[in-house]
Amino acid sequence: MLTLAACDAGGGSQPAPTPSGADASTQPLVSVSPTPTSPADIAWRDAVAAYLGMWQKYAQASHTSDWQAPYLSQYAAGDALQFLSRDLYADHYNGLVSKGDPVNNPRVTSVSPEDTPTSAMIDDCVDARNWLRYRTDGSLLDDTAGAFHKVLAEVRVHTDGKWRVTRFGIGDPGSC
Repeated sequence: MLTLAACDAGGGSQPAPTPSGADASTQPLVSVSPTPTSPADIAWRDAVAAYLGMWQKYAQASHTSDWQAPYLSQYAAGDALQFLSRDLYADHYNGLVSKGDPVNNPRVTSVSPEDTPTSAMIDDCVDARNWLRYRTDGSLLDDTAGAFHKVLAEVRVHTDGKWRVTRFGIGDPGSC
């Protein structure tokens, strides 16, 4: 299975340090983190934002096993969206919900084409130790602790101009 998601790396402006005795209101603002300017940098940022958005919305839907959650398609498409929907439907059918949230640490490994990227590959190690399945009566599904899972994902720009995870693969527990 393959899936991608991206998230905004954030950033912002911070006021420059004020020399002692100087009035802070007259000091210029200095950017602490550089704003992406190259097409590749912007693609990296947007691909990660989509990837992280997918995981956040997947976790949100898993809390109620909402396999028809309309917000999933904002961040996932194709094989990735089908996987998420099928997985959530199986939990719904079996009376399961998830509690907690995964923790992601994505890293873009490539974008292509380099000059005007429309595709990105992401490598992640998802920490699912606190994202566990429960029966709807509140009892834990099994005694197996959550684990770290290697995830490889593809994120692409779609016809509406938005980045979405299109495919992803999740490794076995302990794969990273």
